Amino acid sequence: MSVKKKQFDYIICGGGAAGLLLLQALREDSFFAEKQILLIEKETKNSDDRTWCFWEAAEGKFDVLLTKKWQQAIFAGSQSKIAFNLHPFQYKMLRSGAFYHHYFPENSPEQNFHFLQAEIKTLETKATFTEVYTDQGVFSANHVFSSLFDPELLKNQFKYPVLQQHFIGWFIQAPEGSFNPEEIIFMDFDIPQKNETRFLYVLPLSDQKALVEYTLFSKELLTKEEYENGIRAYLLKINITDYTIEEKEQGTIPMSCYPFQSANRSSLLHIGTAGGWTKASTGFTFKKTQREIRRLISFLKTGQPLNAFQIKNRFWFYDLLFLDVLEKYNHKGSELFSRMFDKNPPVRIFRFLDEKTTFGEELLVLSSFSIKQIGWFLAAFFKRIF
Repeated sequence: MSVKKKQFDYIICGGGAAGLLLLQALREDSFFAEKQILLIEKETKNSDDRTWCFWEAAEGKFDVLLTKKWQQAIFAGSQSKIAFNLHPFQYKMLRSGAFYHHYFPENSPEQNFHFLQAEIKTLETKATFTEVYTDQGVFSANHVFSSLFDPELLKNQFKYPVLQQHFIGWFIQAPEGSFNPEEIIFMDFDIPQKNETRFLYVLPLSDQKALVEYTLFSKELLTKEEYENGIRAYLLKINITDYTIEEKEQGTIPMSCYPFQSANRSSLLHIGTAGGWTKASTGFTFKKTQREIRRLISFLKTGQPLNAFQIKNRFWFYDLLFLDVLEKYNHKGSELFSRMFDKNPPVRIFRFLDEKTTFGEELLVLSSFSIKQIGWFLAAFFKRIF
């Protein structure tokens, strides 16, 4: 689709989850009804190219699009296995194909909205506006939102640790009764750790079908064969030897407390992973993106420059300390997570990850670690402070 207009009120660069959720929020709010909005995305988004998972209480706006949801879960360490009920939360799986079909606006009757399929080359910020250079021309706005992630920002600094949540997952078909369709395996660390933080993640879609994912929190990526050998070994361990791989997915999500907001300008805001909207201690992005967009919509109505949007809170600092420890003691990651799940009710953990706990609850989470582990966190704390 070509776009003749060159100047807009809002330009969204990238039609992934962050870009599309922001676009939908702008279109749903009457405050922006007269604003000219442009979405630029180089691809036609219509496939299951990724899977987003998140938890929330009761029903939610994405429930009609979900592949599956669960209320029972298992956490497994090398010495223990904990089955728990997620109530009041439900763990939800949303596949991108359904999401794109619902939110990707290839055609729109709205006069104030425009879509351009183009490749973005670069962004240049001037005094009061930002120009977006594409292979279809140059477009400008005084509010530009970019989800284009630049990994060089993380590579070229050493102040903040950078780990990766990286994985390969198989959607498999197995014999009847292979899985409990009502119960996810949230983390299973009872596998060879190989001096890193490694676990299996299993989301059963039925008693025969499941997503089985081999996941790491570590610095270096593996070869494709290493991930897939890990899945094969796990399936053998749980006595599943007869199965068909129906689909594969692979991903890498940066885990860092790097201040992405430093790249923002008065007319340019980075969003999604590019804006630091990934929960640094876990790699979860979808739910935090929803929270940030709600906050962003309110912020835009104030008329403040976009580089005033970002704020740091104590949870950012908790994530930073956790990554400091996990980077130094990556081979002990399974022990850290095991202590957390052994000593805390699951609801407290999920509230903590949602950044909704009180300071008293956060002290209870910290106190669940061993004396030696608390020492690791205190050392990281004093190093950051002094």
